[in-house]
Amino acid sequence: MATTDIERGLSTAEVEERIAAGKINRNMELKTKSVRELIIENLCTLFNLINVILAILVIMTGSFKNLTFLFVVFLNTAIGVIQSMRSKKMVDKLTLLTSKKAIAVRDGAEVELDLDQIVLDDIIRLGRGDQIPADAVVVSGEALVNESLLTGESDLIKKQPGSELMSGSFIDSGLLRARVVHVGADNYVAKINNEAKYVKKVNSEIMNALNAIVRFASVIMIPLGLALFASSVSGLWDAAGAPGDSALSWCFSELLAGRVPSSALLSTVGALLGMIPQGLVLLTSSVLAIATVRLARRKVLAQQLYCIETLARVDVLCLDKTGTITSGRMEVEGTYPLPVEGVGLASDEASVPVDTTVLDFALANVARATSADANETCQALLNYYADRPVEVSEPLSVIPFSSSKKWSGASFAQGSYVMGAAQFVLSERIFAQVENRVAELADTCRVLVVARVDGFTPDGDMVGEAEPVGFVTIRDEIRTSAAETIGYFNEQGVTLNVISGDDPRTVSSIARVVGVPGADAYVDATTLDTPSKIDAAVDRYHVFGRVTPQQKRELVQALKRRGHTVAMTGDGVNDVLALKEADCSVAMAAGSDAARNVAEIVLVDNDFASMPAVVAEGRRSINNLQRSASLFLTKTLFSMGLAALCIALPPYPFEPIQMTLINFFCIGAPGFVLGLEPNNARVKGSFLTNVLKRALPASVAVILAAALDIFVARVFGFSQLTLSTMCLLTSCAASVSLIWRISQPLTPLRVVLFVFVVVGILAGVIGFPELLSIANLSMGEAIILLVIVVFTCGVFFKLATMMDSLKPRRRHAATGFGRGVRVRLGRGGGKVSSTGSTAERFAKRVAADMAQRREERTTREAEARALEGVEKTQPKKKKGAGVKRSRVTKSAQGIKVSMPSKKKK
Repeated sequence: MATTDIERGLSTAEVEERIAAGKINRNMELKTKSVRELIIENLCTLFNLINVILAILVIMTGSFKNLTFLFVVFLNTAIGVIQSMRSKKMVDKLTLLTSKKAIAVRDGAEVELDLDQIVLDDIIRLGRGDQIPADAVVVSGEALVNESLLTGESDLIKKQPGSELMSGSFIDSGLLRARVVHVGADNYVAKINNEAKYVKKVNSEIMNALNAIVRFASVIMIPLGLALFASSVSGLWDAAGAPGDSALSWCFSELLAGRVPSSALLSTVGALLGMIPQGLVLLTSSVLAIATVRLARRKVLAQQLYCIETLARVDVLCLDKTGTITSGRMEVEGTYPLPVEGVGLASDEASVPVDTTVLDFALANVARATSADANETCQALLNYYADRPVEVSEPLSVIPFSSSKKWSGASFAQGSYVMGAAQFVLSERIFAQVENRVAELADTCRVLVVARVDGFTPDGDMVGEAEPVGFVTIRDEIRTSAAETIGYFNEQGVTLNVISGDDPRTVSSIARVVGVPGADAYVDATTLDTPSKIDAAVDRYHVFGRVTPQQKRELVQALKRRGHTVAMTGDGVNDVLALKEADCSVAMAAGSDAARNVAEIVLVDNDFASMPAVVAEGRRSINNLQRSASLFLTKTLFSMGLAALCIALPPYPFEPIQMTLINFFCIGAPGFVLGLEPNNARVKGSFLTNVLKRALPASVAVILAAALDIFVARVFGFSQLTLSTMCLLTSCAASVSLIWRISQPLTPLRVVLFVFVVVGILAGVIGFPELLSIANLSMGEAIILLVIVVFTCGVFFKLATMMDSLKPRRRHAATGFGRGVRVRLGRGGGKVSSTGSTAERFAKRVAADMAQRREERTTREAEARALEGVEKTQPKKKKGAGVKRSRVTKSAQGIKVSMPSKKKK
């Protein structure tokens, strides 16, 4: 391994040599998706593809007025793009590092570099508050390092010459120089981020249901569309006098002559459009987009629409301790004066105010005296005594905290006191007297002893034997809202697991304080060294300590294998793998960049108390969409049924203008009103099952009514206009019945909505008969229509009652069948299928190739940036001196730097 002079650092030639070898600190952070990727993701969907094909068919007819359906497509896509862009902008603003610079020693001088200009073996200088830019080894100095974002361990770690520094951790106090040993992808943080670089499948029942409906419609549309078009062309051929050999040959001859059968094409497109739940897709996007806006007002950022629904469905919530339950800061749990006989009494005690204990006086004043370089413990004491009336005494001498001594102290007119770890402050004889008390307090907190000494030597050592006056216990500061929020999830039946890299005893004590069920039983994850042990622990424990990032992910995977919907909260790099694996991930804005970028939900104000609001929004969205979706799906289903019916019994009974009346009063208006009203009821059952149970009765009723209308019209010789009127009114009757049923229990808003729908339909039919192509029915026709309407409503309510009586399908989780195999068990037996198609695997390969090309481009850009760092250290040379410059060219290894050759003297 190469060594670097601590004082001189790397030379310019050595830096350029490392750049040529690719040993530069490339930026390996997880980034948000680019604008181009977001647009493509929202634009290239099956829903949009179907609508574009139908639009092309309409354009072929020249009837551009019938392209208005594209407005819904545009609006739905725009909502998705705008929401994605908004989330990207917010996350990009939440960058943790405000100044991404580092101080390196090169050619004997300190230079300021961007983090991606650091190379292997660079000597970097790090002080208090600095984030370590790359894995390094300390070569001089010492410091206390906070590694909580990487390991979850809240204790500060002492680093001295020879100690390893992990990229992403912070210097809490001290000053040191370190030699960079890993750069770019070899860094600890980069390795974790690299494991999280995979496309996570969104676990959303609503999205899966919508995709299933669109896929089903796309499959059904092809044969139905072709059959409808053939039926319409056959009608046109008969009307034209049946020229030629057949309707097909006549159609081809018309097309070759440039005469498109517009009426047949438009009627087919009109029927196919009715099969696509355009309004449902738009309503879903709108409802979820409105939910994200509402959450934004509560300082909650939803990075994708469907994560709100997923969180409302979770049954297991995995919590990270540091940054989620606790704030990441320390607080004083309590002070405990020592009532030990003959210990802690001195003649100078009378100098301390009578209303203040010696312990409080010593703690408050030692903390104030050493506040210039306050660590977390000192800061916790300063906060504790900020509003307590303890006399301030001027220090005569101050001994700052030292990681080698493990204590700090100060001398005052009232005496000299030290504060630190009991084992380092007290003699063996005195420590033996208080050892049991220390062990008792140390069960849940960090314990510091406060002792009186005779003074300090010039070198900062204690004079005399330390006599303890009491103890102070320090613990992680628990968020004030944590207990209430955890209580809420307990009431909702959500299983809570606390997963942390900290000591399991500490994690257990904090979990008990905030009310996590089963917190008394905990497990040290260092003992979970096999998958079977992890599986067993998941079923038995709810508190996990000493958990590595990989184990966090494995715990989440084990829970998901058991059929649970898992949410994970976290803020550190050590949480990234588990956040990416969870069905719904929640990150704190003050956490690491990587955690924010992979999470679906970001708590902007770092307040865990916002979680119930997200659940409430998810419940409102799911429950309301289940009501509204039944209206839209009814139209899709009966459009398919009518299209199939009219292939045998043409023509199609509805005129486009009549469908407008149904779309607005029976679907659109009630759907949006019901979709946005308050609803905090628990989510029950499957989304698609619940919707189908409501939509199927109405769809079947409409199809049966339409078939009866067509039969009656043919028997009694009713006109096409009369048939259209009868089909319109019977369909409206079934839709009104469905609206009445899904509006239960009635509220003032729902009553107003129902009256609005009925009055609107009657006003349209009676007030605008010519516009809506409504026939003037005779008494006999009206009576027949009334009978069919009553029959339609009766069929609907009967079928709806039967649907409600059906028992929900049981689900069974199956594991152990190997990758690529899906096992489903239900009432009808079992089914084994593959998890991926050839097309899916091909798409994954294409995505992998694109990612590789993107990686190569990033490498080239990083090496160019590193060369800019070299130029910063070079003195400016006069023009015209004939100086040869290094040249960067592409080579088989990536980048080649050609150095100028030196002339021989």
